[in-house]
Amino acid sequence: MNIAIVGAGLGGLLLARVLQVNGVDAVVYEREPERGARGQGGMLDLHAGTGQRALRTAGLIDGFRAIARGAGQDMRLFEPDGTLLLQEDTPDDAPLERPEVDRADLRDLLLDSLPADAVRWGHEFESAGDGLLHFADGSSAAYDLLVGADGANSRVRALLTDARPAHTGQSVVELGIPDVDRTHPDLAVMVGRGNYWVLGDGRSLAAQRNGDGRVRVYLSFYDTAEDWLATGGIPFDDPVAARVRLIDLFSGWHPRCAALIAACDDTVLPRAITTLPVGLTWPSSPGVTLLGDAAHLMPPVGQGANMALLDGALLGLALAARRDDPSGAVDEYEREMFERTGAAGRQSARIQAMLAAPDAGRKMLAFFQPD
Repeated sequence: MNIAIVGAGLGGLLLARVLQVNGVDAVVYEREPERGARGQGGMLDLHAGTGQRALRTAGLIDGFRAIARGAGQDMRLFEPDGTLLLQEDTPDDAPLERPEVDRADLRDLLLDSLPADAVRWGHEFESAGDGLLHFADGSSAAYDLLVGADGANSRVRALLTDARPAHTGQSVVELGIPDVDRTHPDLAVMVGRGNYWVLGDGRSLAAQRNGDGRVRVYLSFYDTAEDWLATGGIPFDDPVAARVRLIDLFSGWHPRCAALIAACDDTVLPRAITTLPVGLTWPSSPGVTLLGDAAHLMPPVGQGANMALLDGALLGLALAARRDDPSGAVDEYEREMFERTGAAGRQSARIQAMLAAPDAGRKMLAFFQPD
């Protein structure tokens, strides 16, 4: 099989690694010019039964444990008035059920596990047909099986379905406090070692400690129009004025929230949250399939990366077991993936609805501590 994977994200790299471990060659085509061309974002919590299972399949679980942060499982949950609803502090000897890991560190672990020529950088996918991939620079490459691992705005997806991501109503602004232990030790103690959540009134503030000492702060606004980030009066080209406006949008909340926003640096990144229809499927098509966000883009509530990694692992195992029948392997993979990620998508949508509720803090407390 001549397997072409479009996209060097976590799912595509995990697929390439599982294929390599099982003696099957694959090439990953990535539009970025080199591995450090773009920031990879913040922390991920990898679940024992999905993301960690995938890494174990790839022979990388020990490498993962070396970079995972068990303390990142800590959580503090508040209402807007400052009422503490839940505090979970992880014992040092606790099992790594959902440890946090820096997304860039995890990607480096995957990249370093592959041969140097397994990823072809600077190859922006444009189209495919008649067994050829076509790239933006005019080059082409042959394939027998094309795997679209090219994320939320996948171009490969159009070969299988007309579905496109749609705005969920959630608009997010990412901020950050660098080297928090040195620059703001009081806020470092307040946030703690893991996640600090304030939920309610159709908004949320989530602060997350990263492995490099940075605290990433995510401000979410629910029930917003698709163009709200452009029309909501936040001057993104002026970080100081943007922070002032964002503090104003959280007026009436506990002063700790304003303190977190005020302490942030000039990183102000707006992001409209989109998803694919829950339970999206397509008729199996010879020679092409999808994984990760290209197949089942979900709200950012902890499932997406885990599902992408497991997609890559299970597709890789299916292809390795049925080398003479790639179409049968893809059909087997898609049937399992549709069922598994459909359930994950429905749960993610329920959590998203809780976060948007006026009493989001109480609803999430009940989710974490059911009777």
